[in-house]
Amino acid sequence: MKLASYHNNTRDGQLMMVSRDLGRICDASDIAPTLQQALDDWDNVEPKLQQRYDALNDGTVLSQIFEPERCHSPLPRAYQWADGSAYVNHVELVRRARGAEMPESFWTDPLMYQGGSDDFIAPRADIVLPSEEHGIDFEAEVAVVTGDVPMGVTEEKAAGNIRLLMLVNDVSLRGLIPQELAKGFGFFQSKPASSFSPVAVTPDELGDCWQDNKLHLPLLTTYNGKLFGRPNAGKDMTFNFAQLIAHAAKTRHLKAGAIIGSGTVSNKQGTDFGSAIADGGAGYSCIAEVRMIETIRDGRPSTEFMKFGDTVRIEMLDASGRSIFGAIEQKVRRFEAEAP
Repeated sequence: MKLASYHNNTRDGQLMMVSRDLGRICDASDIAPTLQQALDDWDNVEPKLQQRYDALNDGTVLSQIFEPERCHSPLPRAYQWADGSAYVNHVELVRRARGAEMPESFWTDPLMYQGGSDDFIAPRADIVLPSEEHGIDFEAEVAVVTGDVPMGVTEEKAAGNIRLLMLVNDVSLRGLIPQELAKGFGFFQSKPASSFSPVAVTPDELGDCWQDNKLHLPLLTTYNGKLFGRPNAGKDMTFNFAQLIAHAAKTRHLKAGAIIGSGTVSNKQGTDFGSAIADGGAGYSCIAEVRMIETIRDGRPSTEFMKFGDTVRIEMLDASGRSIFGAIEQKVRRFEAEAP
């Protein structure tokens, strides 16, 4: 199934059903008013949603043209947003650029931070931030949405709790990260609101591309109209989503609607750390990786972080070239404080 949340003047939006080709949409709020309520009662609601989805694709239910610009993130807010760093290539690159050794435990014990989940950015809304000096960066990722997950869950059982997948733009303020991490208390101001794809997709929609709890398709990032990255999300993923969920639930329960992110998708591509699209490589899912490679190669970075007016598009296509999740399309804009 493919699900979305349309703006309707409420905080959590209106649950909608999107056709497989993303061409049509129909109301599903009579089954569950919001996506969160559907997840809370998934066992009872899922068969009804599936029946509606089949009717939508068969053209036997009233529908309209899908308008992604009307979408919230599928969950406009969530009880939990925890982002991992499953692509250890990305972690190793960042540490190497600053001359730091990577602990061996990073290959066996996932990194994960708890992000803000009360105010996600809509997939076609501007990224509004106070200063370019903060080092604005995008991070293209994949995420799963879980059902209820018990504390201490095994990896095998964690896989059965994956309800939906989405794409992510995990916005980062690179200039603020070092001073926050130096405090020894983790990210906060350096991780503003994230955004998610217009459409959330059940794993069965992905066919053979969903294997071993990984999504084996290129993740496309276009920066200011130019293809910036196309790394395969299933390649070089050290920790799969079942492992990430089990890690998150080691000492706590996860409630239905928890979002677990993969971290920045990153491929080695047969070289130390990968190469740019222009050089025949798979490119990158964030600006920071380019800057780290420049630092390693040249002694200093030369690529700038995002400026106000810059745009980013994040999307994933199936084998036929059709968009699976719809695209995150955003522009960076200066935050203007309200007049006193």
